[in-house]
Amino acid sequence: MKKLSGEKGTILIVDDEASIRRILQTRLEMIGYSVVTASDGEEALSAFRLLTPDLIVLDVMPKLDGYGVCQELRKESDVPIIMLTALGDVADRITGLELGADDYMTKPFSPKELEARIACVLKRRSHKSSINTIPNSGIIHVGGLKIDINKRQVHKNEQRIRLTGVEFSLLEKLRESFGKDFFKG
Repeated sequence: MKKLSGEKGTILIVDDEASIRRILQTRLEMIGYSVVTASDGEEALSAFRLLTPDLIVLDVMPKLDGYGVCQELRKESDVPIIMLTALGDVADRITGLELGADDYMTKPFSPKELEARIACVLKRRSHKSSINTIPNSGIIHVGGLKIDINKRQVHKNEQRIRLTGVEFSLLEKLRESFGKDFFKG
C-alpha cells in the first residue's frame, strides 16, 4: 500500500462539494498534512485502500453515503473518522458516532475548529499507538512483553508468563484504563 509522506500525516477528505474539498486541502496542506480528496463514497473506499491515510474527514453524501463508508471502513480498520456534514440533528450525530465516527461536526463549520479537532484526534491516536498493537491481531508489544488479547496469553522475551483468568482480566482492565502510562513501569 502506498503511503504519502506529510509531515503531520495523511488526511483523506471525502465531500461531494468541490469547494469544500479545495478549501480543506489548501488549509491542511499549509499546516503540514498530505491531503487526498474523494468526491463520493466509492472513490473514498478506493483511496483509503490504496493510500492508508491517518485520518478521514467524511461527509454524508449521495451514492454510497458517509454512513455506509464509515460502516465499511470499520470492518477493516480503526482509522480515525471525523464526520463533517450538514445533517445536524441529534439522531444524525448519534448515528454517525454509533457507526464508528470518532467525532462529528456540522456544516457550516469553522475550518480552524476542524483543524483543532483533527489535531486532537491524531494526538489521541498517537498516544494510544505508543503501545504497539498489530492491527486486527489483538497482539500488543510493550518492551519485552507480548500480550495476546485473543489467546489471553502473555510472553516476556518469548517465554510464556502464566496468568490466571482473573490476572489476565485485571491486566486488560489496567490497559484499558491507563493505556501506555500503565506499561511505562
